[in-house]
Amino acid sequence: MKLLKIISFVFLTTFIVGCEDDFLDKPIVDRLEQANFWKTKTDLELYVNQFYGAFPQWYNNQYNGGIYWQDVNSDNLAGITANNRLNGEATIDSGNGAWGFGSIRRTNIFMKYYENVDDDFDNYKHYVGEALFFRAYYNFNLLKNFGAFPYIDKVLTEVDEELYSPRTERNVVAQNIINDLDDAISYMKSGKQKGGNRLSKEIALLFQARVALYEGTWEKYHAGTVFGVTGSNGSAFLEIAKNASHNLILSGVHQLNTEGVATEGTAYYKTFNQSDYSGNKEVMLWKKFDKELDQAHNAQRYLSRNGGGRGVTKSLVDDYLCMDGKPIATSPLYLGDANLIDVTTNRDPRLSQTIWLPGQPTDVTNGTVNSSFTLPSLDDIPEQICTTGYQIRKGSNPNSDFKVIRSGTTSSPIFRYAEALLIFAEAKAELGSITQADLDISINKLRDRVGMPHLNMNTIENDPNWLYPDLSPLINEIRRETRVEFAVEGYRATDLMRWNAHSYVTVGKQPLGAKFNPADFPSATVQLDANGYISPYKSELPSGFEFVQNRDYLLAIPEYQIELNSNLTQNPGWEQ
Repeated sequence: MKLLKIISFVFLTTFIVGCEDDFLDKPIVDRLEQANFWKTKTDLELYVNQFYGAFPQWYNNQYNGGIYWQDVNSDNLAGITANNRLNGEATIDSGNGAWGFGSIRRTNIFMKYYENVDDDFDNYKHYVGEALFFRAYYNFNLLKNFGAFPYIDKVLTEVDEELYSPRTERNVVAQNIINDLDDAISYMKSGKQKGGNRLSKEIALLFQARVALYEGTWEKYHAGTVFGVTGSNGSAFLEIAKNASHNLILSGVHQLNTEGVATEGTAYYKTFNQSDYSGNKEVMLWKKFDKELDQAHNAQRYLSRNGGGRGVTKSLVDDYLCMDGKPIATSPLYLGDANLIDVTTNRDPRLSQTIWLPGQPTDVTNGTVNSSFTLPSLDDIPEQICTTGYQIRKGSNPNSDFKVIRSGTTSSPIFRYAEALLIFAEAKAELGSITQADLDISINKLRDRVGMPHLNMNTIENDPNWLYPDLSPLINEIRRETRVEFAVEGYRATDLMRWNAHSYVTVGKQPLGAKFNPADFPSATVQLDANGYISPYKSELPSGFEFVQNRDYLLAIPEYQIELNSNLTQNPGWEQ
């Protein structure tokens, strides 16, 4: 009977997923009612399993670098060609794939039927919490892409008037997301669930802090623009972000990974390339791979061998402080950037654990080094080239077993505790209530791990190259720490959007790479700027990025949706 139920659920899930974009698919509900499915907590667990594929991660048999390639939509990475949205080339159809309510509908189906389970609520409430988490997760993705949208928290049929609802104000959507997460936090179990392969109370706390920080800073920095929220400066959401992240810190359930600090000083690097995170207190959620179950990927065939058509930008490299805690513009420790060794010497160790340096092992068998990094892939085929001369190392693992096709079992963090520390510091700084003690339990913990001097709010070194010169030194340094700690993990674009920051970092600017030495690459064809730095988009973007600031912070609502629902309005700048 159990096997029959699992087979039925697999069919059911396949059916539902196949109907992702059909917002009116009533047969889904009919089929669920006929399936005699909602009876046990195991049914609920099986149902929410389908949502775990929504997280950014490496997937089975995947041929790419996973999360470590995602920053090409920001000033952290440069791809083979410029990102369309960064260059103002997004079209009114660009967001069509992101406008979808199928997954939200499936979470609403869960919320409609879970009470049919014949058991005490306490025995299955964890899975109710998971479903609420995922409803919040999907709604947050819509909020980031489109701002206000019709918020739906029930299963609709063809006759429901809500099908033609106007857009719900973005701050109301954000509050509804926060409310779902409040319930998820109260329902879910504390601590790592199944070794970190399932959601937990603490992950819901972290995600609530993330959502609240996003909305709070969005409302603060977009105030007075076409994207702002009338009558709100974001402080209410910043308070939520502060409290949620602080509660997570005070819980003591999670800590930073320090394995390798005392020996090699590579705890940061090792946080991103392991096959088992069940004992890692920092990585809160991850996906397990197992070759025996045909669950493996090919990411290490890229990250340890070539650039994958991407490269870390000079802007990111320049943002790392020197070991004295000073920026490269003022530190006597800075050796310049004539080569990879110079540019990383005496710098924040996270830099040399994020980009490849000559001599670092790229292939190791049982402790024997078979090959080491020499030069970036500047003259490779397009899909393997390093576009900037700064090649991504983060996430790589030189174990030769992982280089065999479909044999990679390294995972990557889906949620990690370090984010809570950064959210706490940023929220308190934005609220104007941060103290040195707050920095000591947050950002300075991150610095301790890599042996960097503490951030002292009263003695911040002036940096003539701060990216946000209109903002306070402390806000600049917290943003620097966020960029460095989460470099090439896919967070940067979201940060730039919520900070209304494109006028500072992308508009009219060319992404650059390393200083080019022709003797190292006699056959490479590389575009350079006037100072000899690699300029991958020199011909493509002669005037730099052309991000449209009164339009491109949100995607366009698909036109066919507006035709179907006359109560929908278009996002700013996309009106016909």
